[in-house]
Amino acid sequence: MKKFLQIALGILTGIGGFLEVGSVATAAEAGASFRYSLLWAIALGTICLIFLIEMTGRLAAVSKHAVADAVRERLGFPFAVIPRVAEIVVNIMVIGAEIGGVSLALKFMTGIEVRVWAIPVTLLIWLAIWAGTLNAIEDTTSLLGLVAIAFVIAAVKMHPDLHAVLRGLIPSAPHQDAAHYWYIAVGILGATISPYMFHFYGSGAIEDKWNEDSLGANRVTAGLGMSFGAVMSMAVLVCAALVLAPRNIEVARYEQAALVMIPALGRWGLPLFAATLGVCCFGAAMEVSLATAFMLAQTLGWNWGENKKPDKEARFAMTYVVMLLLGGSLLLTGIDPLKLTMYAMALTAVILPLIALPFIVLLNDKTYMREHTNGPIGNTVVIVTIVMASLVALVTIPLEIMGGG
Repeated sequence: MKKFLQIALGILTGIGGFLEVGSVATAAEAGASFRYSLLWAIALGTICLIFLIEMTGRLAAVSKHAVADAVRERLGFPFAVIPRVAEIVVNIMVIGAEIGGVSLALKFMTGIEVRVWAIPVTLLIWLAIWAGTLNAIEDTTSLLGLVAIAFVIAAVKMHPDLHAVLRGLIPSAPHQDAAHYWYIAVGILGATISPYMFHFYGSGAIEDKWNEDSLGANRVTAGLGMSFGAVMSMAVLVCAALVLAPRNIEVARYEQAALVMIPALGRWGLPLFAATLGVCCFGAAMEVSLATAFMLAQTLGWNWGENKKPDKEARFAMTYVVMLLLGGSLLLTGIDPLKLTMYAMALTAVILPLIALPFIVLLNDKTYMREHTNGPIGNTVVIVTIVMASLVALVTIPLEIMGGG
């Protein structure tokens, strides 16, 4: 049972990273605009993410430190505070986008506008976190998140050209509209390698009391959980390539993305899309809110814990309450959830180098990791991620201007 709960944490983290509103939006837009050509971006981000998530779990199991806690202790508060402030700003936007995703799912089913649902959805997410434990959140969301398999079923039923799909896994330059192509690629990387996932996964490992006996299961969990999410995200892209691209439908609104399963699943297509979007965005909103509370508490040296009663960890609980209120308030302004999502993913890509850099220090520090420090492959992946993230950060703003329209 303990191993199952550990894998549930990985699947929930994978759902939060791949099947939330950002990944659905970027994958659908990629498939609609460039067919299978951007599958490589999901694959590349997933490989980097699997290694970084495994390192996050290993750090927690061996040193009993989450990432934010270890950065503050090892590199000092001044180094820790700048990326944490940037993450809080981005996470507010991400939470707003996830609440928007749940509200959109409800709109698809009821016809009632997104802004009407914003406050009830925000309160429901708060209640789930406030009343629940980490294990309850992990198990319930992981189980309900399996509805996302509907995307895979829809993709398979439409019989995609397997050779074209495999070619899409090989990086290639676009034949046209290069700025938009690379803008979406950056958005996919930002949606895939989401910094909040490290805080949530590592903190969850500590709350679940992982130790060195958990390292084998941690590798399986990181690989299985992230791969599960990646396959679902690729299925969204394939469905969009088969349904939207031939009809020259670009994903300017989520209502267009909602069409991708209808040809394969008929009248069940829209309800299954809405259910997947709603469940996964609900789980992601909880994950981002908790990750921010974990991160801030660890950076400032507060007590923290989702498994403890909120009145026992008042500052920790107040953090996720404030984050939810700020995120939900964004939707009350009438902002388009799709635009909010794409801005949040682009900004995530900008701050990624600051998040990835400490991994090369922490995972090679024998004070923390003892005999479980990184090997050559792990260090290579971290360095490649840092270099890639730095390049992405440099081009994100120009691409936002040229290709984000």
